[in-house]
Amino acid sequence: MFMDSILSILKIGVGPSSSHTIGPISGALKFTKLVENLDIDRVKATLYGSLSLTGKGHMSDVAIMIGLSGVTAKNLTKSKKLEILNLANEKNTLNLGGTKAIKFDPTKDIIFNNSMLLLHENGFTLEAFKDGKLVKKETFYSTGGGYVYSEDELKNRNFKSTDKKLKFDFKSALKLKELCQIHNKSISQIALLREVEYHGSKEYVINYILEIYETMVKCYENGISATDLILPGGLNVKRLAPQIYKRLKENRRIHEKDPLAAIDFISMYARAVAEENASGARVVTAPTNGACGVVPAVMLYIQNHRFYMGKDQILNYLLTCCAIGYLYKENASISGAEAGCQAEVGVASSMAAAGMAAVSGGTTEQILIAAEIAMEHHLGLTCDPVRGLVQIPCIERNTLGAIKAISAVKLAMESSYSALVTLDEVILTMYKTGKDMDSRYKETSLAGLAKIVSC
Repeated sequence: MFMDSILSILKIGVGPSSSHTIGPISGALKFTKLVENLDIDRVKATLYGSLSLTGKGHMSDVAIMIGLSGVTAKNLTKSKKLEILNLANEKNTLNLGGTKAIKFDPTKDIIFNNSMLLLHENGFTLEAFKDGKLVKKETFYSTGGGYVYSEDELKNRNFKSTDKKLKFDFKSALKLKELCQIHNKSISQIALLREVEYHGSKEYVINYILEIYETMVKCYENGISATDLILPGGLNVKRLAPQIYKRLKENRRIHEKDPLAAIDFISMYARAVAEENASGARVVTAPTNGACGVVPAVMLYIQNHRFYMGKDQILNYLLTCCAIGYLYKENASISGAEAGCQAEVGVASSMAAAGMAAVSGGTTEQILIAAEIAMEHHLGLTCDPVRGLVQIPCIERNTLGAIKAISAVKLAMESSYSALVTLDEVILTMYKTGKDMDSRYKETSLAGLAKIVSC
């Protein structure tokens, strides 16, 4: 079976989409490695299915050019992005792998094909040529959250990213619970032990999580201080986080007495991050870009309104989030194109609920219950972004996802609460629901709000 790091549920990248932006960047990067020693003079990309239908709004074409230029999502800067685009659009040239200049015309060498490939809704093919003859061809699938696999990898499902057999690995909530009981450890402690086995270094795992935390906080700070108040893409959606921040700061005493003020703060935290993502800025995929505001919003709510979170609590929160997100990735989906927004905002809400329950002193059972409740009330949520942009309804869904996560924790930690549905059962339900969902409601912008709303 395929084995991956659970830390990769949280990864640093750029907006607006993990599957449609970060995924194509990663796939194109992989392709440059495959052709780096070949004599080629042209590269062509074909985007299929959801990548084609919403690719313009998600900047999938731009992502392909970035990856082919040898730049990672994590290391992408605004200046580097502009340099790549100017070179391609104005000089019809691409610096393949960052080392070899080839002719590249985005209007001819990036093709949008709305038909679906067989293995996943997010597929793309890259082809390399010499004097018009095909030299190398590879098909990749972006399966959500920035994860990208070749056709052979996804078809066979027997590939490994590590040969290690992990003592603390888990593929179900039941197994995770058993490990916690056997070793008398919390979910975050089991997650830490697993990742230390995987990476071979406790220091690496801790530093990775702390960098994720710092990036989340920085993203929020950038969101509330942004001056480019109209988001790109043509919908003329206005950033609200800076305005909410200003209002709350100026009227702090009034809002401290308002029993509903917490909702304003949660909304501000979630919107600030989601609006940064929509602008194409640096964010943390958690577990996707479309849902990137939920986990940090709940974290900031705890930290700023509940209790102080030091290093240990930050690790507890985010490692618990990783563990729950990993269960969805392994047993269901974190792709809006495959299973609707329940697989994005729903999973993010489930992760955040588990993290909050963990740092609030919840038992292993209560943590899993909180995660289950949060997902149960996102079941059936469609992915229907207007104009293929990660703005309407995506930004507001981050706010509601965070609020649902907090509500789920309050329910789960009631002493008399008894769960009749397990987390494993709700994960399976989510996946089956997603597979039954009409494809027009799964990140194709062919139905729902994407068709009804006239913008």
